[in-house]
Amino acid sequence: MYVVKSPLADADLKVVSEALQGALVDLVDLSLVAKQVHWNVVGPRFRTVHLQLDEVVTSARTHSDTVAERASTLGVSPDGRVVTVAQSSGIDKVAEGWIKDTDAVETLVKALGSVITRMRERVTVTADPDPVSQDILIAVTADLEKHHWMFQAENG
Repeated sequence: MYVVKSPLADADLKVVSEALQGALVDLVDLSLVAKQVHWNVVGPRFRTVHLQLDEVVTSARTHSDTVAERASTLGVSPDGRVVTVAQSSGIDKVAEGWIKDTDAVETLVKALGSVITRMRERVTVTADPDPVSQDILIAVTADLEKHHWMFQAENG
């Protein structure tokens, strides 16, 4: 079996792989949370919130692929399985059933805030061991912060 060999030292690879795996889990869960809310949002701002949620889903899915491919590039097998996501995500569970538009917005503000906090920690720990991975995490964080701002403005 062919195994990709990382150019990073083992200690650096451990730090970076944990950061990338954590980012992958949070991004996969964020896409699932946003899609769940997307399917169940109701209220006067339904259409606006519904469409905005799809933008988050698209971003999270795109970034999760980038993060997973970076891990693979470094010889680390990315794990986006549902069991891994359920055990490791930093996002709170979403209530089942219909979600009022204002509650949907608040759910995304909290979910994005949680992911952003964890992403910023990952940005910090990857600075020295792998600036390339750090750069990816910075771009992901910037995009998530933009979504966070827009959802906060919805309930402003």
